[in-house]
Amino acid sequence: MSCFRYARQASFWLASAALLASSQPAAAQGQVTVYCSILEEQCREGATMFERATGIKVSMVRKSTGEVYAQVKAEASNPRGDVWWGGPGEPHLQAAEEGLLDEYRSPKLAELHDWAQRHAEQSKFRTSGIYLGALGVGFNTEMLKKKGLPEPKCWADLLDPAYRDEVQIADPSSSGTAYVFLATTVQRLGEEKGFDYLKALHKNINQYTKSGIAPVKATALGETAIGIAFIHDMLTQKLQGAPINTVAPCEGTGYETGSVSMIKGGRNAEAARRFIDFTLSPEAQNINAKLKINSIPSNRNAELSPDAPKFSEIKLIDYDTPRWGSPAERSRLLKKFDTEVKALPR
Repeated sequence: MSCFRYARQASFWLASAALLASSQPAAAQGQVTVYCSILEEQCREGATMFERATGIKVSMVRKSTGEVYAQVKAEASNPRGDVWWGGPGEPHLQAAEEGLLDEYRSPKLAELHDWAQRHAEQSKFRTSGIYLGALGVGFNTEMLKKKGLPEPKCWADLLDPAYRDEVQIADPSSSGTAYVFLATTVQRLGEEKGFDYLKALHKNINQYTKSGIAPVKATALGETAIGIAFIHDMLTQKLQGAPINTVAPCEGTGYETGSVSMIKGGRNAEAARRFIDFTLSPEAQNINAKLKINSIPSNRNAELSPDAPKFSEIKLIDYDTPRWGSPAERSRLLKKFDTEVKALPR
């Protein structure tokens, strides 16, 4: 056998052995079950990237933030999920306080912006920040023009009787997006005036959807004239050609700290930790720029889409995420919304 042929075969077997060795830990860990509360496209792309990088099989379930919180709570005695990926931080913080999440200090935390590191510290490292998104209003320009309706500029504008049955938002009990709106309204106006505003707005709501992304897509399709959602989600639809404009309301607005958490008692703890490390990495967060999703990534080394909202140009309130994410406050507000607002006739 020639030296060249021997060396080539040796290289082949060494490479095969290395591949086998690298795949053995992933095979031993089996899979990771991820409850995903970001856009479905992000969920799919992230799962594919992680599987290719690690060999660990991802079982992905896409649900709204409130639905995942309810599922994690219902499964507390027999957890079926390992990771909760995405969605506003308040339900994550509530789950953390209720003992539904495990502490995990990812080595990637040092790479994150200060606001994301503070979010992890506030949760006692039971959840970590992966993106920021400002709440706002999106409107279908063609529908407003066709119906002769003005373009809203402020939260107060949405109470105009001309918008009756023209505004859509999700249900805060099932949607983290809508809960941020509920909490923003209460913080901005005070509880009494805030609920007066919500009752008045109720007259103009055509539907409380299950998912926070539903009003975004309905606005893009012309199924509703106005949607209340995160500005970056509306911008994604605009960049895809939908006749949408967005506005950060003039009075000021709240924002979400998108989060990722490790579910307590999950069956695949090591794989879960590796998946969380992945979500905090630049590679995973660059999915946003790739898919033209314009939230603000938490990793300092991740790409920021040139189309992302400029937070310096948005009037933000000093949104109190830990307060609105506390179990007592969140449960109380949701119950009050159901009984005093959602139950009203329109």
